Amino acid sequence: MVILQGGDLSLSLLEEILRARKPIGLGSQARERVARARQWVETAALGELPIYGVNTGFGVLARERIPLEERIRLQRNLILSHAVGVGEPLPDEVVRLMLLIKINSLALGYSGVRLETLDRLIAMYNADLLPVVPSRGSVGASGDLAPLAHLVLPLIGEGLLKDSGRLRPAGEVLRERGWEPLELGAKEGLALINGTQLMSACGAWAMLRARRLLPAADLVLAMSLEALQGSAQPFDARLHQVRPHPGAAVVAENVRRLLQESEILEAHRLCGKVQDPYCLRCAPQVHGASRDALAYVERTIETEINSATDNPLLFDEQTILSGGNFHGQPLAIALDLAAIALAELASISERRLYLLLEGGDGLPRLLMRNTGVNSGFMLLQYTAAALVSENKVLSHPASVDSIPTSLGQEDHVSMGSISALKLLRVLENTETVLALELIAAAQALDYRMPLLPGKGVRRAHELVRRFIPHVEEDRLWTEDIHRALELIRSGALLEAEPGLR
Repeated sequence: MVILQGGDLSLSLLEEILRARKPIGLGSQARERVARARQWVETAALGELPIYGVNTGFGVLARERIPLEERIRLQRNLILSHAVGVGEPLPDEVVRLMLLIKINSLALGYSGVRLETLDRLIAMYNADLLPVVPSRGSVGASGDLAPLAHLVLPLIGEGLLKDSGRLRPAGEVLRERGWEPLELGAKEGLALINGTQLMSACGAWAMLRARRLLPAADLVLAMSLEALQGSAQPFDARLHQVRPHPGAAVVAENVRRLLQESEILEAHRLCGKVQDPYCLRCAPQVHGASRDALAYVERTIETEINSATDNPLLFDEQTILSGGNFHGQPLAIALDLAAIALAELASISERRLYLLLEGGDGLPRLLMRNTGVNSGFMLLQYTAAALVSENKVLSHPASVDSIPTSLGQEDHVSMGSISALKLLRVLENTETVLALELIAAAQALDYRMPLLPGKGVRRAHELVRRFIPHVEEDRLWTEDIHRALELIRSGALLEAEPGLR
């Protein structure tokens, strides 16, 4: 069991929890903080001082005072009225992350929820009861209101839960387990749906996958470099010492590792070719810039998943502060940047794929000997071009947009949920483009035999060939693409050179 204290989550820990399906619990210090803040809320709720969301309405209705006898209904109505999400449901892993990050945020003890409410969220997570959360409806300003309302509907016996893969009414699942629907107390509904957990979860899920994708992109690059008889000079450490961007240095180091003991490089070392096209020669700078951008995104996400992001927040018995910690702008900008960074990896990959198809220097055009009756690998580049073009559209930043909501009370919103959702699409597209390059690079390396590539490239090539055959006649590509994509997404491709960063 992983014990959460509210401030010690990291992307690595999230990955460990998800991969091993580890249960979670709440630490004793976190329990004390949560209980103390709850007592402050209950004391404040009996007073006359207006406190947002405790004895007032929400948004533009913040000036409406709510009578004591109506405050329980206020919290239930808040959840029901905000559950207006639409569109396809979020992936299971994103919903798991939303639950984890929401629990961690509430455990900081600034939100004022009851331990009973927090324990029910933990029980749902540990039982893998996943709320069905529509993906659209958040503007990323007062947090991810609509998605979070759907996330917590089951607490009050409403909405749908995915139970062992089946969609079922939440009330029915609760009855089976002997769980009564919760009657939310003062401020609890607001604490539950204020926050940035959709944006954070999508960003965290994307970065966990990007951690595997970045070294895989360097490996696929090295395979194409060898297949195209490119030069290793652009990866010389001295070049990157005089322009010391950290990402570029890591890419160059990765490629040097992969090229060690290459017979192909040695055979054409004196061939007279002076320089390669930019997609090979400038790969450290392009891949490296994406790495540096994603390092910033990771830092932003790790800050966010350990933050209190609802409103108002409680600091002591006398201090309940209204602010804007729910506003998604820090995430929105970071997630837009992540989409741009990943889109560039796909863009340069497609250019290397195109070069592989051109033929020459010992490679058959379209990577098959008998073209004409066979189209060869031609159409793989079409698909890559389509995905790269889609990425360019999706890389337009959502974070520069704002449409006022709540009758102008919320007059600047982040649109961070849109940044988050399109990032997931860009990530999938980029993984696929690199999978297409992987298939083509492996085919091209076959034509360099009996000369062998570097040790790391050789092992990667052998791994690909265990799942995807060399082809000399047109075939249905679907299964090959799925297998290449799985090698990249699962991280299995990196087993060829475990030392890659």
